[in-house]
Amino acid sequence: MVETKTEYAATGRRKTAVARVALMSGTGKWVVNRQPAELYFSTEAIRNYIQQPMKLTDTLAKFDLRAKVSGGGPVGQAGALRHAIARALIQADPSLREVLKDSGCLTRDSRMKERKKYGQPGARKRFQFSKR
Repeated sequence: MVETKTEYAATGRRKTAVARVALMSGTGKWVVNRQPAELYFSTEAIRNYIQQPMKLTDTLAKFDLRAKVSGGGPVGQAGALRHAIARALIQADPSLREVLKDSGCLTRDSRMKERKKYGQPGARKRFQFSKR
């Protein structure tokens, strides 16, 4: 009989970035957009930020991660991936919700770029005022 792996899927968002994650039981192998996570996210600070939900719950070596990330820049994508990982961990083990919620991993960071308004050069900037 073929052994089936349980897969937990979740979606996370940050700014305009969207991350779709699949968590499977494994040894801690991370693949982001078909590349190893170390290559896709070049800086150590961003990699630590992404791993935060798994480090808090001591599940870093228990799951393999496959992620597809699109939109935004590297920091927005990292935030979206962190959010998705936290959501997937809760599907895997609902008892982890308390720890992840207290650390802020489950909160969707809703800050977005403000839109440009008509009659102005930017969102808040005004054209130069001339009295005469």
